[in-house]
Amino acid sequence: MELIADILLTAGAVGAGVYCLVLGRRLNRFNDLEKGVGGAVAVLSAQVDDLTRTLSAAQTTAGASATTLTDLTKRAEDTARKLELQMAALHDIAPAEAPAQASPAAQEPAKPASRTPAKPSEPMFTRHRATEGAA
Repeated sequence: MELIADILLTAGAVGAGVYCLVLGRRLNRFNDLEKGVGGAVAVLSAQVDDLTRTLSAAQTTAGASATTLTDLTKRAEDTARKLELQMAALHDIAPAEAPAQASPAAQEPAKPASRTPAKPSEPMFTRHRATEGAA
């Protein structure tokens, strides 16, 4: 009986050893850096590092762009104020340069003298020919 027990115990130990060997090989393939999940984890870790660096660079660039845009906006507002002042100054200068237009009568445009025909049968527009002696 002891012999049967030793044989069964040895068979169980050999079976457990084979099971551990198969399980170890599967675990090695699972953690393989090229094909298994370990490789996928390594690739994802590298991608996370790359994305972190890219995000940091993008934040730095966006900060610099925001600063530049703020400076340009301030310059544009200052220039707009200067242009408004110059336009207002031009409106103030224009009447001072034309003293002949100071009187209200001079500011009105001159009306052409109205011609009324002497006779109702006379045409409104006539053509005057030069005399023969003057040519």
